[in-house]
Parts: sequence; C-alpha cells; structure tokens
Amino acid sequence: MSNVETIIQSIYVVAAVLFIVGLKRMSSPTTARTGIVWAGVGMLMATAATFFYPGVENFVLIVSAILIGTVLAGYTAKKVEMTEMPEMIALYNGMGGGAAAAIAAVELFKDHHLPLSVTTLALIGGIIGSISFTGSLIAFGKLKGMIKGTFRFKGQHQINLLLLLGSIVLSGLVVAGFDSNATLVIVVFVIALLLGVAMTMPIGGGDMAVVISLYNALTGLAVGFEGYVLQNYSMIIAGTVVGAAGTLLTQLMAKAMNKTLVSVLFPFGETAQASGDAVEGEMKPI
Repeated sequence: MSNVETIIQSIYVVAAVLFIVGLKRMSSPTTARTGIVWAGVGMLMATAATFFYPGVENFVLIVSAILIGTVLAGYTAKKVEMTEMPEMIALYNGMGGGAAAAIAAVELFKDHHLPLSVTTLALIGGIIGSISFTGSLIAFGKLKGMIKGTFRFKGQHQINLLLLLGSIVLSGLVVAGFDSNATLVIVVFVIALLLGVAMTMPIGGGDMAVVISLYNALTGLAVGFEGYVLQNYSMIIAGTVVGAAGTLLTQLMAKAMNKTLVSVLFPFGETAQASGDAVEGEMKPI
C-alpha cells in the first residue's frame, strides 16, 4: 500500500469514528443537532479523500452527481413538513440501498477476476440493497398515500420465500463460475428488486415505521458488505454500526407497538379478510 493510500485509509477510519460519535450524540435530543454535524463532517472527509484515491477517474461525472444530489436534498429538506419526515427517511434510505446494489453491480460486471469472498459478499450486499431499495420506495408510496391499501393473496408468503431461495441459488451459481455473460447476475438483481416489492406490499401503513427501520438496518448491512468489496474501512464500520443500531431500533419499535417483527412482516392472520370474506362481530363505537 502506497503512502497516499495509507493516508486515505486513515482518513476513512477517522470518518468512521465521527460517524459513531455522531450516532451516539443523536441518541439525546440535547445533543442530536451536533451529532448530525459530526457525522456530516465525517462524510465530508470520506468523500473528499476518495477524490485522491489512485485510479479514480471521471471527476466531472462524480462532481455533477454530488451537486445534483446536494441541490435536491437541500431543497426537499427545507420544503418537507415535520409530519412528512417518515416518508423522507424511507425515500433516502431506499437511495442508500440502491447505491449499495449499484456498487455490487459495477464490481460484478467489471472484466476482472474477483476472489471468492469478494464475489460472495458483493452478491449478498447487492441482494440486500436491492430489497431495501424497492421495499423503501413502496413504504414511501404507502406513507405518501400514493399506494392505498394492502395487497394480499393466498400463498403470497410462499411465493416470497421462493423468490428469496431463487436469488440464493442463482447467486451460488454465479459464485461457482457458471455465469459467463452476466445473465445470472442480472436475474439475481431483478429477483431481489421484485422481492422488496412483494415483501412490503402486504404490510399495512400503520406498521411502516417498523418496516422503514428494518430496511434502514438492511441498507447499513449492504453498505458494510460493499465496503469490504471496495476495501473501504469507513463503509465497513459505518455500515456495521447502522445495521446493528437499526436492528435494535426495529426490535424496540415492534415491542413498543405490542407486536413481533414476524407478525409485521408476515401478516398471516389478515389474509382471509383481504380476500373479501365477511368480517364477523359487531363494531362498538367508543
């Protein structure tokens, strides 16, 4: 490793520490604002250091993407109402999952040989990121009122399980070297994108907060996996921290709603009602 790479990796580690400190400070209302600033400084450091990484090119495209994202994020952040924050979180979380999936796709489609561990983690991160991407977009649509009602049918959960197993089996074939023209890789990503939609559509709007928290954890895990693929320490540490914190938050939110995570993700008991069967009993206004 050259001196430049050593300096860059050291900056990544410092940025990761700032992420952790910022996340810790966000746990209290009195220090949450400074926590966001600390985490933002860490992200700025990591982004700036990446420009000096050996082999990085297309600076015009990179800067253009950063400027477009900054303008859109700044505009929407100022215009959005506080009551619409869950929708914004769902949308931005989906973008994070999509970015992780895009990193996996780029690395898998490159004309170079990847070690077995890197290929495996790239596929796992790509699948998780794709599920989080489409699932978060569906959650955004439900919270925004663009998607009304729940869509359930008999055997829906079995189909979701088949989609998950299909993506795992095809990923195994890719790792084993059966794919010579990237067709299997594309199919794996398409199945994962469909799975994100299929998993989220049956869930009611009242449970979207738990779902968004879960997808936030999945996005963190996907970023951590892709950080290993890119050998980026800040992505590995930050993704792991976000994944762990998001998982704990999801469990706490489900418990606070007197539900289990399984009952939220797999609403078995409501299938019959969704199919149009008459609801028994008498409604008593309180």
